[in-house]
Amino acid sequence: MVESLEMTYRFAVPIQIKMCDLDPFAHVNNGVQCNYFDYGRSRYFESVFGEKIDWLSMDMVLVHTELDFKSPIKVHDDIVCETAIYHIGNKSISMIQQLRSREEGSVKTICKSVLSGFDRTTESSAPIQEKYKEAIRNFEKL
Repeated sequence: MVESLEMTYRFAVPIQIKMCDLDPFAHVNNGVQCNYFDYGRSRYFESVFGEKIDWLSMDMVLVHTELDFKSPIKVHDDIVCETAIYHIGNKSISMIQQLRSREEGSVKTICKSVLSGFDRTTESSAPIQEKYKEAIRNFEKL
C-alpha cells in the first residue's frame, strides 16, 4: 500500500475527465489514472525546467511506480493532479503525486514513482543532470 507523505504540493494541474476514461461502473478506469499521472509528471517538469520536454531525447525514464486507489473518480468530479519530488539522489529522483477532488478536498489516488537518469546511447542508468537537480531543489525548497 502506498503511504501518503506529509507534503506541500507546489504544483498542480487540472485533469479533464472524458467519457472514454470510464469503466463499466462509470468510474475512471485505473489504467487511465496512470495517464493522468503521466500528464501531471510531464507538466511538472515543463514548469520546473522552464521548457517543453522532448521525451524522445529526455535523459530520465520512469523505472518504478505504485498506486493506491482510495476512492472512485467519477465523470463529473473536478480533479487536480498534484505533484512533488521529495528525494533527489545521484541517479534517481522520487516523486509523489495525488489525484484530489477540488470540491471535497479528498485524495482519490496516490502515486509514488522513481525516475532514473538514462543514457540513451548505452541504454543504461546515468546520473541526473545537475541542471535538473538544481531546478528541482529550487522549486521544491529542498
